[in-house]
Amino acid sequence: MRKGNLELVVGAFVLLGLGCLAYLAIHLGKMEIMGSGYPVSVTFDNISGLKMGAAVEVAGVEVGRVESIQLSPGDRASVTLRLEPGLKLHDDAIASIRTKGIIGDKFVKLSPGNSEKLIPPGGKIRDTEAAIDLEELISSYIHGKV
Repeated sequence: MRKGNLELVVGAFVLLGLGCLAYLAIHLGKMEIMGSGYPVSVTFDNISGLKMGAAVEVAGVEVGRVESIQLSPGDRASVTLRLEPGLKLHDDAIASIRTKGIIGDKFVKLSPGNSEKLIPPGGKIRDTEAAIDLEELISSYIHGKV
């Protein structure tokens, strides 16, 4: 009888440990089980190393993630952002690709705009600023094309 109780306690402890491990893997890995928020699309001329799962920020505060990246007609990059439900983006919002720190992690910076019309869920941000390609800029400088 004592052996059965001990095995039950050990089993419960193992299940609790596995549950904690799964919780940490999901939250530290910034994975989403259910996609909360709403999608907004934006088209860039050049995304220069932006990856799926990259942060989306407004005023330095993370408000979403890059959900998908596809090549659209006209050789442009179509990026879908998943934004927090409470975020209000105006029709004149600007999306730009920026670099975090010296290592070069890319993220999308949003300037919300001041228009009276809001971008609905599934809408599109029209104004963009492409990423600055540092290698191309240095190459232009070295070859005297500046």
